[in-house]
Amino acid sequence: MSRAFSWLQATAIAGAIALVPAATSAVAASDSDTYRELDTFMEVFNQVKANYVDKVDDKKLIRGAIDGMLASLDPHSSYMDALDFQNMKILTDGNYGGLGLSVTMQDGAVKVIAPQEDTPAYRAGIKSGDYITHIDGKLLFGGSLDEAVTAMRGKPGTKIALTIIRPGRDKPIDVTLTREVIVQRPVKWEVRDGVGYININTFSENTGADTRGAIAGIKAKLGHDPLGYVVDLRDNGGGLLSQAIEVSDAFLSSGEIVSQRGREKTDIERYYAKPGDLADGLPVIVLTNAGTASASEIVAGALQDHHRALIMGERSFGKGSVQTLLQLGPDTALRLTTARYYTPSGRSVQEGGIRPDIAVPQISDPDYKSRPVFRESDLRKHLVNEVKADNAILEEDTKTDPRFAATPDELKKRGITDFQLYYALQTIGRLAKTPTTAPAAAGRK
Repeated sequence: MSRAFSWLQATAIAGAIALVPAATSAVAASDSDTYRELDTFMEVFNQVKANYVDKVDDKKLIRGAIDGMLASLDPHSSYMDALDFQNMKILTDGNYGGLGLSVTMQDGAVKVIAPQEDTPAYRAGIKSGDYITHIDGKLLFGGSLDEAVTAMRGKPGTKIALTIIRPGRDKPIDVTLTREVIVQRPVKWEVRDGVGYININTFSENTGADTRGAIAGIKAKLGHDPLGYVVDLRDNGGGLLSQAIEVSDAFLSSGEIVSQRGREKTDIERYYAKPGDLADGLPVIVLTNAGTASASEIVAGALQDHHRALIMGERSFGKGSVQTLLQLGPDTALRLTTARYYTPSGRSVQEGGIRPDIAVPQISDPDYKSRPVFRESDLRKHLVNEVKADNAILEEDTKTDPRFAATPDELKKRGITDFQLYYALQTIGRLAKTPTTAPAAAGRK
């Protein structure tokens, strides 16, 4: 193709840019460097078309260019085709046949974010940070995330073999699982030792309503108020901002819940609690770990800043960015990072996460010392935290605490399989006996 034709193609792309808001198009039109870069892009496109060893489909090249452009921004911006839309819908409100795993792609490998409770993956002992290298003996490395997700889903009752690499283990782990209908149950609750236990797995469309229903159900089952509440956000990778606000509001009666701030200093949106604390000021403990991310961190940060809850467990993931879905066509969209969110006190959790008020390791897990932890700060091209006032938040407390010296075998003999939850329930019991030291007694900001 001639350079003139190449320039016409570049001009056509520049014409498409003119469809974006006037402020952006004005900057693009006035910057001649933009046109030179577009010309370079078309030169590369034409050279690949003309000289690559195999014929290449135009759509494949353009999709690759789009993916590469977005990957250069941050780990959470992406282009979504029809399959991506379907996957997103499943995550927010659908049921499907599969294993119950949330996964991501890192350096060409499929990495586990978290298994969903009461699913084949959870029961098989798959953990956050594991790498899935083979499905039914087929190597996954170098493929796409969509291909891996599609391979793991399938008809309920069918078997699938996974090979897993777990950092800290010398040998691969081979497991065979049976696919099930994975029902999205965002909230589960029960009463344990007089304490209301609310386990929130994801922030989908009904999470706020289900949390309010859990509080009412706990009171109805007891016939009176519980000693307090444990809200479990461990391995909850987030979801809808609106539902994080609703869950926070259930435990707050006033004040800011979260703010999101865009590119400009004036681009700030704030969200506030409505009157009425459904938990009636009773003690609340929120459990977090390295899998507690995004919307979960909004809830933990809001309750921590308002002194409404004690945060217990491990430092959270540290995803403090907001993604907006920008529709491009009937079946395509752009998932673009458009803002950062901040807790009521003005903290950004980006990179650093939410640090617990009481650090409690999961000593009932035999692998907790050897298994590396995976957080936002480990992702390539992650957004930098612009608020570095508390650099200590990035530091881990490595001191040995005599309270947490028991071994997994010793705990198992005592019937304790989840030490963090056990410790939270015991703490609520102590707080209920000394109400003046309970989190609810502290003043709100």
